[in-house]
Amino acid sequence: MDKRFKSGLRPRPRIGLGGVAPGAAASKLPPSPASRPSVMQAPVLVLNATFEPINVTAVRRALVLMLKGVAQAEETNHAEVHTTHKAMQVPSVIRLLTYRHIPQQSRALSRKNILLRDRNTCQFCGDALPASELTLDHVMPRSRGGRSSWENLVACCYGCNNRKGDRTPEEAGLKLQRRPRPFTLHTSRQLMRLIGHRDEKWRKYLFY
Repeated sequence: MDKRFKSGLRPRPRIGLGGVAPGAAASKLPPSPASRPSVMQAPVLVLNATFEPINVTAVRRALVLMLKGVAQAEETNHAEVHTTHKAMQVPSVIRLLTYRHIPQQSRALSRKNILLRDRNTCQFCGDALPASELTLDHVMPRSRGGRSSWENLVACCYGCNNRKGDRTPEEAGLKLQRRPRPFTLHTSRQLMRLIGHRDEKWRKYLFY
């Protein structure tokens, strides 16, 4: 038997790293950074030198443009980020200092952008759903030469997608809520409004 028990002494608790008992250490740890949304990934509206909205980028990229002298902040948030030399307010809207010619169709064709354009709404049954419950459907099936384009892709729930199968909407007895639009300036502004609808500072630049 342990000599400490013979003498009536209680055994010492095991000590973890840093002189803290293992159980207590876990309870005092701060939340994992991965579990908190990063301010560096927040959306920032990008304006051309003429104050025309042209894109949305992340705070990280916006700060790089500002540090390079390519852009300046027009609107900021309360948060700050610190470089090795100074503290910078997190931008909400930045403006390029030199005018850039932007091609008419500059936004990438992607699942995320199609869902944004269609407002996370199935274009057949009209149900608004989380992105995880939506897929993309080719109005004209690929097996019949349908292309993956802004004009042929729509947001679609899994139920309608299974019902439509490898057919046209008319053949499947489905009706589109609205025809998918090609990418235009109107589409671009709509996407920007949807991305930044919670930020009041964007409104005067997007002509609400």
